Order: sequence, then C-alpha cells, then structure tokens
Amino acid sequence: MARDDGNHSGFKPVISASQNLPEITVKAIILGILLAVILAAANAYLGLFAGMTVSASIPAAVISMTIFSFFKRSNILENNIVQTAASAGEAVAAAAVFTIPGLVILGYWKEYNYWETLLICALGGTIGVLFSVPLRRALVVHGDKEIKFPEGIATAEVLKAGQGEERGSLSAIVYAALTGGVLKFCQDAGLKLWASTLEVGARVGNSMAYFGLDLSPALLGVGYIVGLNIAILVFLGGALSWWIAIPLYAALHGWPAGAHDAVEAANALWSSQIRYMGVGAMCVGGFWALIQLRSQLLTGVKSGLQALKDEKGGSAIERTDKDMPMIWVLVFSFLAIIPLFFIYHLVVSKLTVSLVMAVIMLIAGFLFAAVAGYMAGLVGSSNNPISGVTIATILFASLVLLVFLGRGNPAGPAAAILIGAVVCCAASIAGDNLQDLKAGYLVGSTPWKQEFMLVVGVLSSAFVIAPVLHVLNLKYGVGIPFNATPAWIQAHPNPLPAPQATLMAAVSQGVFMGGLPWTMVAIGAVIAVGIILLDQYLKARGSEFRTPVLAVAVGIYLPFSLSTPILVGGMVAYFAARLRNKAAKGASKDLLTRLKAAEADGDKKGLLFASGLITGEALMGILLAVPITLAGIWPVLKGDFLALFPQPPLGAWPGVAVLAVVVYALYRVVAKPTKEAMKQLSDEAIKQ
Repeated sequence: MARDDGNHSGFKPVISASQNLPEITVKAIILGILLAVILAAANAYLGLFAGMTVSASIPAAVISMTIFSFFKRSNILENNIVQTAASAGEAVAAAAVFTIPGLVILGYWKEYNYWETLLICALGGTIGVLFSVPLRRALVVHGDKEIKFPEGIATAEVLKAGQGEERGSLSAIVYAALTGGVLKFCQDAGLKLWASTLEVGARVGNSMAYFGLDLSPALLGVGYIVGLNIAILVFLGGALSWWIAIPLYAALHGWPAGAHDAVEAANALWSSQIRYMGVGAMCVGGFWALIQLRSQLLTGVKSGLQALKDEKGGSAIERTDKDMPMIWVLVFSFLAIIPLFFIYHLVVSKLTVSLVMAVIMLIAGFLFAAVAGYMAGLVGSSNNPISGVTIATILFASLVLLVFLGRGNPAGPAAAILIGAVVCCAASIAGDNLQDLKAGYLVGSTPWKQEFMLVVGVLSSAFVIAPVLHVLNLKYGVGIPFNATPAWIQAHPNPLPAPQATLMAAVSQGVFMGGLPWTMVAIGAVIAVGIILLDQYLKARGSEFRTPVLAVAVGIYLPFSLSTPILVGGMVAYFAARLRNKAAKGASKDLLTRLKAAEADGDKKGLLFASGLITGEALMGILLAVPITLAGIWPVLKGDFLALFPQPPLGAWPGVAVLAVVVYALYRVVAKPTKEAMKQLSDEAIKQ
C-alpha cells in the first residue's frame, strides 16, 4: 500500500523537526481540559449503560479544528495537543467504569469513595502515561509493520486535512463523516429506524448456528486501515468462538436456562463460558508479545536514557524525538507506589501483602500497558479489549493474593479489583496515548509535550469520575450487588448493567470462592500456543501472511458481530489492491509510473474516507451519549426521546442494505483513480 503510515526509515512528518510552532498554548490547555472532562462524564455513563465507550481522539481533533478556526493563529500541532488531552478523558472513564463499580458490586464499598476513586484514576492514568514513554520508541518508532495504530493514522489524516495545502481534503472527510454520523443516528441509539446489530440464529438439534454483523461504518473503516491479514485473524478468532466452541458446548451441555432462541442462547454461553477462552488466549498472547517485544522495549528504555545523557552532554536532540526524561519516568513510577501502598493497606491491613500488591501493580502495569499498546496498534483503541487485559491482571493478582490471604478471605476479591483498576487505567491510557503519539509522530508533534498534556487530561478527568459514579448510583444503581436485598432491588428497578465491572467482580470472587471456568481459560491458552507455532512456521517459510496471536485472541474475546465489519473493510482493501496488481501486469515503465501515481491517489482517498467514517460515528456516538447522560441525571428527559419507534420496525435489515452501499462507496473511492488511469491509457492506445 502506498499510504504513508510512518513505518519506514525515510519517513518525514508534516511539520519537520526544524520547525517550531506553538503547541501548548493557553487556548489549547483550556479546550483540552474542558473536552477531557466532558468526554469523561459522557463516556462514564455510556460505559456503564452499554459496556463500551467511544474513542475521543478524532472527535476531539474535529472539535478543536472547528473552534480554533475562529482564531487568527492556530496550527496542526495545537489541534493535536487538544485531542491528546481530550482523549485521556475517554480512556480514564473506560478504565474506571470497567473496574471500580466492582467494589460496590462485591459489597466492599457501600458507595463510591471520592478520594480513593480519584487516587486510583489519577495514579493509574499517570502511570500509564509514564509507561508509554519507552513504549513510544518500542511500538511507534521501532514497531513492526503490522503495528499500524489505525486510529492514530486516521487522526493524523483528519488533522492534515484541515491544515494548509491539505485543506481541500477536509471536504472528503466531512462527506464520509456525515455518512458515518447519519448511519449511527438512524440506529437504535438514535432514531431507531434500524437496529445497530444484525443477529440471526437457528436451533440445530441440541446446538445452534449463529451469525452477527455490527452495522458500524467505523469498524468498516478500521478494517480497511488495518488490512486483510489482521482483519482475517480477528474474524477467525470470532469464528472459533461462535461457530465452533459455542455450538460444541451447547451440544455437550445443552442450552443455558432461560434462553428463548438461538441468538439469546449463543450470547449467554459466550458471556458465561466461551469468552474466557479469549482471556486464556490473551494471557498467553500477552506473554508472547512481551517476549517478542523484549528487544524493542529494551531499545526504547536504552534510547530514552541515551537521549537524557546526550542532552546533558550538550548533544542536540531533534524536537520530534524528545520524550519526557527517562529519569522522571523511573522516579515518578516508583513514587506512585507509596500512595498505592496505603490504599492497599486500608483493604488488607497487612504490610507485607500491601507491599506485594503495590509491586505486582507496578510490574503488571508496565507489562500489560505494553500488551494493550501492541493490541491498540493492531486493531485500534476502540476495539482494544482492555477488559480482557484487566481480567488477566485480576486473575494473576488473585492467584498471588490467594497464597497470602487464603481461600475464602473476604478482602481478597476487593484487593484484586483494586490492583486491576490501577492496571486497567495504566493499560487504557497507554493504548490510547500510543494512538495519540502515533498521530503526533505523523504530523510532527513534540512527544514530551503530548505526554505532559496526557497527564493534564488524566488529572482533570479523574476529578469528575467519582461524582458521576455517585450520582448515577443514587439515581439508578450501578450493577446489581451480589448481596443485593429485595429493598435495594425495589429501589433500583432498572440499574445500569455495568457488564465489565460485574465480570471483574465475578472473576475475583470466583478465584477466592470458586466457580471460575478454568477449563475455558486453559483451552484458550492451548489455542494460543498453536497459533504461535503456526506463526513461527509461516515466518520460517518467509510467508507474507502471518498470524500474530493477539489478533486472534481479540476475535475470540469480542462479540462476533464486531469482527465481521472489520473483515469486510479488510476485503475492500484487498480487492482494491488486486485491481491494481491486475492493471500493473505486463505494463511498461511509463504505464507503471502512472499507475503508481493513481494507486497513491486511491490510497489517500480511501484512507480519508475510512477516517471520515470513524470520525462521523465517533462524533455521533458522543452526541447521542449526551441526552442519555442528561436523562441519568435529570429523569424528566427521556434518554430515547429521539426515537421514532419503540423498536426498529424492520430490525437490522435496512441498515444492512445501507452498509452495503457504504462498502461499495469505499471500494469505488479507492479503485476509481486506477480505473480512470487504465481508461485514459486505453484511450491513448486507441488514438495511436
């Protein structure tokens, strides 16, 4: 592919290292903090309500460009600084709502303690920023070619499209963004013209058959950006879970109690059993990723220390390569242990165990931040299964604490959740930050300034998480506590589901009290080992097609409906490339040159279109979260007041037809320059 994703030695950013443009300005700081707080609050509710959050980098970049267009002086680096700070709000919110409610669900907390919640979010997020400093060099600068950071590339394209000579490209992104936004608005979160997901199933004897398709333009765009190889692997992981494991489990053990149809049964089995295969696969895959990344991680740390030494010695370091000083990273990482130690001591009341917990958090935080960053590079932040990483952390922490505290200790699950919460914050911020740093790498930002603004975004958003959780818990209830009384259930008839937090609480309690599906975890681990062996075989054969295990693990863990649009997007990229290869066969040197130019044009337009789809859906997702959030605080306003129907009248099928049109439009945008070049050359040949 001719698109420039920065994964080569001769790469040049939009703003060269020799240019010094204003980055951290007063207006950038103010807007960055405001957006971080707003996006944190909106995504906190969305995460509790729907079990997912909306990536904030691209929407923040678009909002920043729109607002700064009213100022006489603004530049691409300022806009990048704003989106960097703002995206921290979404990342902190995701980590918080996926873990901290588990303490209330377990019954350890009666309500959300403000200062403990603030400290967990602030310390975990700051640690994530610190850990991302060596990871930037390991994954963004020296990363393998499959580590693309799709949302980072998309964000950079959005920023470039609104800047200078590239401003004409902004219209292409705007049209695609309108497409993505309108489709999202028409789904069941907005007008309810059609459902957001197509799910069909049928009973087959004692088993079932299932298919799911999320009607997401953003996932289509992600699939196009990551390419067919990764898209196939994510899909294969989903097929392994939903087409093999779930039907086999149902045939052997029967349908789950209370399931009324095949779709409901498949989802119930995935939620209670099969998704744990993904946890096992991610544990092994994460460990293997760390082994594979060991040289890059060491290089990242060494180059950071060398940069510090060079700067002290008076050697010039390029602006675009200046990270936060490595000595700061080391000192502040170890200083973070002190407040965490006291938080943990309040839980277990044992000095030795508290110290062990703090050390586990620090080590696991760095390791899983690296894994989260690697997965974000493969499939993007929006599809990065942070909850899977957190479950792996809680499993590991629970097993270690089991040795110190013993089975049945009531403090054990809460202690494991606290470790998982900090690690989840660190991993979420690291994965999100690396997308931002990828965008900054492409446009020519100063890394340490981005890292500083990430800390600003983390700290500002951490202040609003506890109040939001407290208000929503008072109004609706967050999750159903395991010890919920009839009076509690009567007072909270429609609690927010908080699916990830409930899962975290169940995992931690399952280790100490029993009941965790260890067989599924082990099966997933064995599958991961087999995929690793296959990948090593393909590597030895020199095959272009590879099987990075975490891509498959992500597919196993995520709902199948999310993997199908990613595959479709990857297939669009493949068929467009196939058309070019067909045109280039037997072509003369002059013809090849013109086809190469057409290919580059098609790649650029395709990337802009894909980026626009991601942008539009993300922006609309946040806009639709606003009335839902207001309804949670102000019950007079109904969260679904935009809906034209109580339920989509024709289900998901109208959306399938519309998505098919979008798929064709994406292919046409990418293939059109090549087709036009071929037609032009054909006409010239006829004239001669």
